[in-house]
Amino acid sequence: MMKDFRWMLDVLDIALVAFIIYRIILLIKGTRAVQMLIGLAVLLVVFVVSQLTGLYTLQWLLDSFLTSIILVIVVIFQSDIRRALMHVGRNPFFADVSYREETQVIDELVTAAVNLANKKIGALIVIERETGLKGFLEVGVEIDAKVSSDLICAIFLPYSPIHDGALVLQQGRLKKAGCFLPLSQDPDISKNLGTRHRAAIGLTEMVDAVAIVVSEETGKISAVVGARMTRDLDSTSLRRILTRLLDPGKKG
Repeated sequence: MMKDFRWMLDVLDIALVAFIIYRIILLIKGTRAVQMLIGLAVLLVVFVVSQLTGLYTLQWLLDSFLTSIILVIVVIFQSDIRRALMHVGRNPFFADVSYREETQVIDELVTAAVNLANKKIGALIVIERETGLKGFLEVGVEIDAKVSSDLICAIFLPYSPIHDGALVLQQGRLKKAGCFLPLSQDPDISKNLGTRHRAAIGLTEMVDAVAIVVSEETGKISAVVGARMTRDLDSTSLRRILTRLLDPGKKG
């Protein structure tokens, strides 16, 4: 009996470890963390080779580095670790919203983005998905209103006092406007991108939110998720992206 119980615990142990590894792979897939992990793997291989071949100086150098590997991983992957921890509390965007309301929200967002783009009015709209955005809403104006293209356009008019900040949507409603978001520190980002685009990338590096950016200079619409930007969108392509990412009707 005890052996059978031990066997079940071993199976559970292996399953939990496999699940954790699987979730980590999903989390870092398509990010810079993958290249960094490959770099660390190469260092481990070089360390083993130095041991086998007697390259003592190289072995000492790598041994000194690898003894602090946990600290190095925390420093290198701090944004990914933060994003993983924030995933613990899940908060679906369309939590208690009907299918009709879901599609209506997407239609209003698309209409607003196109109208703003046609007038070359800059905008940054952030849509919360599973990871909560409460930590980024400390600064901003409370709205808590139904999603309306007219209201969104009014918020981003140049003479509006909150047009420079981000507009945040939670659970199918406009929650806060004039919010300040962290800017991405990625040195590889194009120098031509403005503050709104950098803020959209910076936020989506840490959470799974979707950001819609309208360029004030070019009138182009972009969608950002997972720090990846899709540019030059029209109404059809933007609606397709939002429908796929927000997945209307999935729960019904």
